[in-house]
Amino acid sequence: MADRLPPGPRAHLTSARTRTILRIQDRILALAREHLHGEGFVELLPPVIGPVTDPGIRGAKQLDVDFYGHRYKLMTSAFVYKQASLLAFDKIVYVAPNVRLEPLETASTHRHLAEFHQLDIEVAHASREDVMALAERLIVHVVGGLLDSMEEELAGLGRTRADFASLLTKAFARVPHPEAVADLIAGGHRQDPGTEIDWTAERILSERADGPVFVTDYPKGSRCFLEREDPDRPRILRTFDLLMPEGYGEVISGGEREADYPLLITRIRETGENPAKYGWYLEEVKKGIPPSAGFGLGIQRFTRYLAGAEFVWEAAAFPKVPGVVSP
Repeated sequence: MADRLPPGPRAHLTSARTRTILRIQDRILALAREHLHGEGFVELLPPVIGPVTDPGIRGAKQLDVDFYGHRYKLMTSAFVYKQASLLAFDKIVYVAPNVRLEPLETASTHRHLAEFHQLDIEVAHASREDVMALAERLIVHVVGGLLDSMEEELAGLGRTRADFASLLTKAFARVPHPEAVADLIAGGHRQDPGTEIDWTAERILSERADGPVFVTDYPKGSRCFLEREDPDRPRILRTFDLLMPEGYGEVISGGEREADYPLLITRIRETGENPAKYGWYLEEVKKGIPPSAGFGLGIQRFTRYLAGAEFVWEAAAFPKVPGVVSP
């Protein structure tokens, strides 16, 4: 088990492999910023604490902090802040830190960290299809640019252009959630049709794919109240995940956001949450926040895929694996 966990900081940071992977990550961020700035995005610095954070974190726990006598949260995702930021600009991006006390069993998935970063993107007046197309353009730009500028470093990690040929030459596949569930069940995996694709199922779908796959149309109740229900298809959410091939699983989650105040209050109550908990955010929605769509791209997960790394902690300078106390 010891060789499946990060070594101490000195051994990790002085490793030639670690240095190569972190240089690749640095280049990924530079290429992503280059592309997004070219499409008119404004980068903002995200909040680290707030009175509320993302309620839909799939079994993980939130961390409280004392903020001058008030109970605030460390950000698990700056979801509501992304939407509020659209009051300033129509296209925003964060490189956002997130802290989630993931369930202990996630330590064995190879792709969960208790502290990680997301490239958080939100676009006013955009549809799910708009931001899916944006995600595809962004991924292709980053991968192509990385191959052009760091081909030797990638080769040293065992990655070649052939590993990304499908990604660079074919449109990303699209599979509705019900179809993905039916395929999983037919193959012998017990996937609940009313929930998100589970971690094992993500790996199965990812291993079968020859390129990136968008999974769309998650069922209502499988995700948080902020995700917009399709007005023409009750109980279907206007959401998506992007799974990378080779078993690497999900690197992006996104969709359209609910911006209608009465509907949002109803959705909150349906999940058993107290609307008062989201007071400041709901007040802004009531005054008017642009309808939007967006996504979060897991930076460490994306780096892991591009580097061909076995463990996501290899893509973090100071990795925190769920359940393992570390610096």
